[in-house]
Amino acid sequence: MTAWLLTAAGLVLLFAGGEMLVRGAAGLARRLGVPPLLIGLTVVGFGTSAPELLVSLEAALRAQPDLAMGNVVGSNIANILLILGVSALVHPILVPATGIRRDALAVLAATLLLPALALTGTIAAWQGGAMVALLAGYIAWSYRADIRARNGGAELHLHEADELGTAPLPAWRSLLHLALGLAGVLLGARLLVSGAVDLARAMGVSEAVIGLTLVAVGTSLPELATSVMAALRGHNDVALGNVLGSNLFNILGILGVTAAVVPLPFNPRLLALDLWVMLAATLAMLALFLGGRGLSRIGGVVFLLLYAGYTGWLFAA
Repeated sequence: MTAWLLTAAGLVLLFAGGEMLVRGAAGLARRLGVPPLLIGLTVVGFGTSAPELLVSLEAALRAQPDLAMGNVVGSNIANILLILGVSALVHPILVPATGIRRDALAVLAATLLLPALALTGTIAAWQGGAMVALLAGYIAWSYRADIRARNGGAELHLHEADELGTAPLPAWRSLLHLALGLAGVLLGARLLVSGAVDLARAMGVSEAVIGLTLVAVGTSLPELATSVMAALRGHNDVALGNVLGSNLFNILGILGVTAAVVPLPFNPRLLALDLWVMLAATLAMLALFLGGRGLSRIGGVVFLLLYAGYTGWLFAA
């Protein structure tokens, strides 16, 4: 019972704290004159990935690398199959391929990087630092390219910023939201990791499985909430933009920062199945959207059934 309470409390704090953190950071960025395009490229992606970052760091610092790695891989799978699936049920998702091609190919490249790193056995500190540098370079290059071209990709990132609201908060309220949000995410990460480890032991499953499922879904709640609200408003491109941005941040940013602090060994089971599920889900997503078909409500149901089958198999195996 204590493990479930810790886990539930951690999830609530991560969700509420993540929302406050994003809105506080975005409000402060607007007050400082940061362009909306840059807010969409950085604040939204980093803010919604903050729960994954702090949970993975907390797990790695507690010598629970399977939980840290499973959280990121599981979050990326959940982002595609669960979040896009639910969003498509609310409103079919159809986005011009030209607006997502650059980000989509970047996500594919980052996703392919993980199996390559897994073959080495460990993400070393220098490799983590290189991943963070790649992410920073990509953001800078994307911003300059969007400023020059103002293409579909720029519009997508502007829509992501618009979802946070147009009226900037007073500076003191933005700072308060930022501080409370950060405190909530920090405490939530600590409670969730403690509860998840205890749950894994009580249920007789590995920490990797708990990380791939319960923890991954919990840390993806900010993306789910943002995507569903955007879909309800008819901004169906935001759901896809959130997933692309979050998956890129998760691999290069979260695993990069975590490995730079604590080198991350790969559990062989991730290379045997889960990394390939993540790659297959990524390829399916890109085939649909780059091919111009989008994701219909029926497609959303298929994604959700695939996710249910995957999680069910994890616990049954």
